This record gives sequence, C-alpha cells and structure tokens, in this order.
Amino acid sequence: MRFLLAGGGTAGHVNPLLALAENLRAAGHEVIALGTKQGLETRLVPQRGFELLTIARLPLPRKLSPEALVFPIKLLLATAKVFQILKNRKIDAVVGFGGYASSPAYLAGAVARLPIVVHEANARAGFANRLGAKLTKHVAVCFPNTNLSHSKLVGMPLRKEFTRASQINQQQARVELGLDPSLPTLLVTGGSQGAKRINETIEESREDLARAGIQVLHIVGPTAGLNEISEPGYKRIIYCDAMEAAIAASDFAVSRAGASTVSEFAACGLPALYVPYPVGNGEQRYNVEQLLAAGGGLLIDDSDLTAGYIQQTVIPILSSKSRLSDMSKAARSVAILDGTEQLQEMLMNAVNT
Repeated sequence: MRFLLAGGGTAGHVNPLLALAENLRAAGHEVIALGTKQGLETRLVPQRGFELLTIARLPLPRKLSPEALVFPIKLLLATAKVFQILKNRKIDAVVGFGGYASSPAYLAGAVARLPIVVHEANARAGFANRLGAKLTKHVAVCFPNTNLSHSKLVGMPLRKEFTRASQINQQQARVELGLDPSLPTLLVTGGSQGAKRINETIEESREDLARAGIQVLHIVGPTAGLNEISEPGYKRIIYCDAMEAAIAASDFAVSRAGASTVSEFAACGLPALYVPYPVGNGEQRYNVEQLLAAGGGLLIDDSDLTAGYIQQTVIPILSSKSRLSDMSKAARSVAILDGTEQLQEMLMNAVNT
C-alpha cells in the first residue's frame, strides 16, 4: 500500500513520522512524507531514505490582519496541491502528525474520501490536529491527559534505537561520545530548537558541576550561536544525530519538555529536570504531568532556572545513586514502548474498515 505521512517543523512531529515510516517500509509498504521547506524534515526525512514532498508553510494567524484574511485562500491552494498528490501518487491513506503540512493533508484526504489517521504528540493539541480529529474517528494520542475526544492512547512512535536503549552499555556510549566512562553524566538539551535560558544557566554552572565530579554533554541547538567545545568534563555540540547514545550515556538530564523528548527519556529510564518552553499554548507543561506524578522527573519554570538551582537541586541528585535509580524506575514505569506498532495497527484498521 502507499501512504502519505504529513508533519514537520520540529522533532516532535518529524520523529514519530519517521518511526512509523520505517515500520511501514519494513512491512513492504511505500511511504511518501509531506512537509515544508523550513522544518527539520528537509534534513531528517531524506537522511532516512524517504521521499519528501513540500508545500508552503502556513502559520495560523493569531489575530485579525491582512495575513488572516488571505489565510483561507492559501489553505485552499495548499489543499488542492495535496489533493493532486493523493490522486497522482495513488495514496491509500493519510496519516498526520500535526504541524503546518497536516491541515491541508487532512482536508485533501477528506475530499478524496481516503482513510485519515491523526497522531497527536502533545498533551494539548494544536490547530491542525484539532481539525483532523473532526474528520476521522481514528485519533491516536501520546499522553493520557490529551484534550482530543474519541482518541486512543497509543504513546509516542519511537525508533527502535530508543526502545532498545537499555541494551546499550553506558560506559561504551560515553567513550563513543568522547566522554569519561567513569564520571556521572548530565545531559543538557533544549530540544531541536535549543533553549537560551538552559544554555546560559549551564554555562554559569560549569565550575560547580566540575567541582562535584559531574561531566556534561551539552547540546545547544543550531540557533544558539555557540561554538562546539570538547574538553575534560564538558562537551558542547550543536546537534546530536545519536540521541539514543546520548541518553544511554547519561544519568540525568536538563531539558525542554517536548513530547518526543519526554517519551524518549521515559523509554530509556532517564530522569530529568524539565524546563517547559515558556511561549505558546503551554503544552510542554502538560506533557510531563503523568511522569512527574510517578516521580520520574522534576519541573521548573524557565524564569526560575538558575545556577543556584543547579547547585542546590540537580547536583545532589546526580551525586545520589539511589535517588537516580528510583527516578529512573519511575520514569520507565510510564513509558509506552510499542507506540509505533499501536499506531500502525490503527492505520491498518482504518484502511480495512
């Protein structure tokens, strides 16, 4: 069969799309991805060997403006383009993961009377998936507190590298990443877009962490404007293509609370201090509700993250093997490891009913 998988922009949309795409390809199906020219999909999708088609980026206007007045026309044109793709490529079903490319894909799929499946990664759905959920009964969600009706909890589709991360030797992963295999390790990441507050706080905390015997793997993101550094006790990189190795190498993390990150950390049993992105609809705070309740992580507002907090809270946790072990087990207790298989099963049910 031939499927169109729509999504993109951030890792939260691209990663689950790729996880499902790889499973479908392994089962003998053909997958075409739909995104825009501005998102991570332009690099990650071809890197994984999938065809990527693009449409114009269509941000939803938040207030009355000239852009708001022409938005319906642009959406209609994008939908018409996707409709032609569905017909010309003989697509059997549409799966959307949210993001700019999904709304036209859902509308075109509905016009073409094709099966539609929606996967919502965040606990608070965006416009595209709220629209998609009105057009189909096949709606999958990542977290139990997601605000979409008639949805089924399937978890996050994860690439097999993450579901098998517990098999990766921690010391070996550290060596491969250029880290000391014997030191407690803090992973720091702001997600695919980076995080200014996190980067600044860790920079201020480097001496305190070094004095405590803790090494840092710091992923700063492509927009941070920071150089890569590799020195004893501290390694700073722009982007990490092997996040499963970075997670396996680490004992604790400081991170944004994007859906992919939360799900990957839970699957690997990595406890973390989550610093939700302070702009937008606040979905990142909701993404960690279940994990925090289980004891698998901590939460702090972006404005409250300081070097003092790292010294008073994060360093003591990293210095306690028993605390780390308890938090790791708690994080793993809320993980859903078969999200890819569950989403694929929903897709096949949609096609066959």
